[in-house]
Amino acid sequence: MSSTAAPIGVAGLGLISPLGHTLEAFQAKVMAGESAVGPWPLNLPGIDPVVLPLARCDFNDTAVRTPSRVPADRGTSMALTAALAAWAASGLDMATLDAERVGLYWGSGMAGAHSFDASCHTLYAEHKRLRPTTVLSTMPNAAVAEISLQLGIRGPSLTYACACASSAVAIGEALRALRGGWIDVAVVGGHESMLSPGVLASWQAMRVMAPTGPEGSLAASACRPFSADRHGFAMGEGAAALVLESPAHAQARGAQHTLCLSGYATNSDARHISQPDAAGQVRAMQAALRDAGLQPQDIGYVNAHGTATQAGDRAEAESLQTVFGERGVAVSSTKAIHGHLLGAGGAMELVVALQALASGQVPPTAHLSEADPAFALDLVQGAARAVPGLRHAMSNSFAFGGTNAVLIASRV
Repeated sequence: MSSTAAPIGVAGLGLISPLGHTLEAFQAKVMAGESAVGPWPLNLPGIDPVVLPLARCDFNDTAVRTPSRVPADRGTSMALTAALAAWAASGLDMATLDAERVGLYWGSGMAGAHSFDASCHTLYAEHKRLRPTTVLSTMPNAAVAEISLQLGIRGPSLTYACACASSAVAIGEALRALRGGWIDVAVVGGHESMLSPGVLASWQAMRVMAPTGPEGSLAASACRPFSADRHGFAMGEGAAALVLESPAHAQARGAQHTLCLSGYATNSDARHISQPDAAGQVRAMQAALRDAGLQPQDIGYVNAHGTATQAGDRAEAESLQTVFGERGVAVSSTKAIHGHLLGAGGAMELVVALQALASGQVPPTAHLSEADPAFALDLVQGAARAVPGLRHAMSNSFAFGGTNAVLIASRV
């Protein structure tokens, strides 16, 4: 690794996911390739009824009490719950920290989507007045506000909205702030909960969601990344949080972290608002490797963006082949089972990569029976694979708008 870009320790993890709300439950289902995707009917006036593949969380957001007392969006409730779990796992105590040197870096593509959709219905369908707290529930930084209020964070509290790369960018920018010595500790991650009628109708109109078969009978296996018969993704929801800590701060309190973040890069394709560009992805992966002081052969696993769209998988397969060459690297996409978490995807999939480093096993791409013959990739199929000596893993997030973000995690 680069001597000038020190790895940053991972002190705690927390999540709310369609696969469970503890690391143990999440890890077990990821490694087993157990799908949380199911059929969900969308039937709105004026459009044809359709059954969509969705991965919903078993999560009672109405039971979450926010420190502001403002009625929270479902996504904000998930974010707050995941962040508090990560903070508890870190063992850190704000009473012993300089709160001005604790930062909060968070990502979401469409924060407040549920609240905004509900407000539109109240205003235009029911013709009723809106709550005076509507703006506070729907503003993009609502989750950051609640988390910082709850934990007493007084350092930089920033929200990033970069579509599907949002939380990956947030985590990477926190990594830079910690390396730069601007802060000692950072709470990072992202959330997304946009499984509301209006938003789902918008995604359905783009024709990027996978068909579910007669009456939704094929919903569980509808998302098939890198498959020859892939037809689109399944939508998901959830939140994932990490607590990051600088090496100097960890040493001062006698803490040792076996997992860390070692590399990050972000760039823009500047080519098309929705079509991915393999060349831009290559530049991002190569820049992340340079940032970590690593070579392609040092990476033992890539958690791919892998959305199961025709264009997306094709571009990523090309970029992976360019970066890793004939030797290749073990590749899988877990979106097949937890759905596309959009702004939360980078954080959730980084957790997958970190758990792979901790266990020495990498998860399979579920529902992948016949890979696209055009892809010269070492795809993990069927079952989890042991990777002896696994030390470095890459997580890719490639977003609408052309934003690419790549994170590299390492085991010390």
